[in-house]
Amino acid sequence: MDKKNALRAGALASGTTLMTLLMSSPALALTRDDGDDPGKGLSVIETLGLYVVTPIVLFLVIAGLVMVLDKSDKQPKRT
Repeated sequence: MDKKNALRAGALASGTTLMTLLMSSPALALTRDDGDDPGKGLSVIETLGLYVVTPIVLFLVIAGLVMVLDKSDKQPKRT
């Protein structure tokens, strides 16, 4: 019974992979679509700045604002 389930799972996985590859074949086409205007590519520096530096800077700014504006450290006044 175990061999039958393994065969069924393998057939399902290979069938799903094959169907995915067949459906995504237009994505690999070399012809351009109407209205396609890709523009110029990004340099290495621009890519690193856009996808590495910018998210880190945004994270640090948000974390800094949260730490500066956090008022939970103040102890309440005792009367």
